[in-house]
Amino acid sequence: MKNQRSLTLGLTMVILSTAVRAAEPEMTQTETNRLNRVSVQARIGFNITAGFKNLGRLRLQPDTRTTPNGDARNYDDGFVLRDISDNFGGETWYWGYDNASQVSGDTILMNRHQPLNQGSSPLGVEEGDPQWGGEIVYNREFGRGEKVSWGAELAANYMHIGFEDRSGFRSAVRRTTDAYPFHPGTTPPLAAYEGTFDGPGFVLGDTPVRSTTQTLPQGASVTGCRELDADVWGFRLGPYLDIPMGTNWNLSLSAGLAVGLIAAHASWNESVQINGRTFATSRGDGDEFDAVLGGYASARISYRLSERWSLEVGAQFQALNGFDEDVGGRRVEIDLGRSVFVTAGVSYTF
Repeated sequence: MKNQRSLTLGLTMVILSTAVRAAEPEMTQTETNRLNRVSVQARIGFNITAGFKNLGRLRLQPDTRTTPNGDARNYDDGFVLRDISDNFGGETWYWGYDNASQVSGDTILMNRHQPLNQGSSPLGVEEGDPQWGGEIVYNREFGRGEKVSWGAELAANYMHIGFEDRSGFRSAVRRTTDAYPFHPGTTPPLAAYEGTFDGPGFVLGDTPVRSTTQTLPQGASVTGCRELDADVWGFRLGPYLDIPMGTNWNLSLSAGLAVGLIAAHASWNESVQINGRTFATSRGDGDEFDAVLGGYASARISYRLSERWSLEVGAQFQALNGFDEDVGGRRVEIDLGRSVFVTAGVSYTF
């Protein structure tokens, strides 16, 4: 961003210095009555990106699987519950596990997973799609040299930004693992195994001998839809330099300050899956408003149709601070730091 602002400042200084070097005594009102120019332009934006930076408020989904006796399981890949003997001797046969990989030495590993509110959708969704808008530009001439004229430029513009993202991405998970012992020298039943409340069956210690917790940065898969709509009102102010290119052609350069007012609405409906099972959902929407600052550099070429009317085409580079706000409990980002705009329209001189 510093480099982009330095470029904008440098272009502004070039325009000013060129105007000073070419200056002659300032024109008077009697020399011309056409010091003003108004342009109305269509404006198409490129390289505008957006993304969602976390998962919002997660709603945990209960595990619908039950034990053979209809009780809720207390682990994602098994259960360890009290049997008919009330776990006599600190052991129970009312247990079960899903995978052979859970056997570790003389213990059975039982896991619980908790999705974390971390993860970002891919920034730059549909970044190649143009964003349409319009702009009105007012130029006031302050002086004229032998080959150039100069003045101030003020512009107001509007653009609607719309993104829809259906791509999947990965998110973080916290996994807690409890190790339940069984008698050394014995072999537990092959997975998947489910013991019953009444038994009898292979017994397992009812108290973990150890418990560990770790974070898996890519442990969850997030799927669903995210939508973002934003109205962007923009304003530009800076010096301009007009350079005639023959009888009817003119090149206009400008650079200066840019301001953006952004009103954004975001909505999403997602599911968080771990090992193929839906653990949580995230649904919501919200609105947020913010102002962002930056700079711009612009170039326009015009062709004169008559004494007052001209056709114009141009290009603008604009670097604004990022929109990064909490929208309905979720971080939403719009990147306008490297925006490129193509313009086309008409101008009237008076």
